[in-house]
Amino acid sequence: MTETAPRPAAPRPTDVTVTACPDGPLLVRGPARILGPDGEPVARHRPTVALCRCGGTAIAPWCDGTHKVNGYRSPETLAADDD
Repeated sequence: MTETAPRPAAPRPTDVTVTACPDGPLLVRGPARILGPDGEPVARHRPTVALCRCGGTAIAPWCDGTHKVNGYRSPETLAADDD
């Protein structure tokens, strides 16, 4: 009999996860407070939001897909290219 690694527990409704999409946005899932440059909370209207990392979005801080056309490469992709 072979043993398998235990699966991670499903996130609880109060958990916050941030996932870096390769060459794309940061996906924020859960009840995280997003603060603007002035330190004030930015209104969220969805439980999962995409934060821009490429700097080209027209709807900051949210991702509008500009990374697909401006050639953005995420730090983790660039680091993998160096290996």
